[in-house]
Amino acid sequence: MAKPLQRNTLLRYKIIRDIYLQFKTEDIPDTVILRKYIYPRFPISRTTLNTILNTPIEKKLAELDQQS
Repeated sequence: MAKPLQRNTLLRYKIIRDIYLQFKTEDIPDTVILRKYIYPRFPISRTTLNTILNTPIEKKLAELDQQS
């Protein structure tokens, strides 16, 4: 079974997703957003970006809050 994501990791994912949504438009590819806006602050790969975008961040944060 995979290790559950920790709170700080989820908060970092949320910041990255917010940056992505801030600059994402129909004509700007994901790779450009990663290279120009995300990578200078958070050096992650495209695969990691896709993982972050597909993670239900709010749901997992709520689960962590219920556990503590």
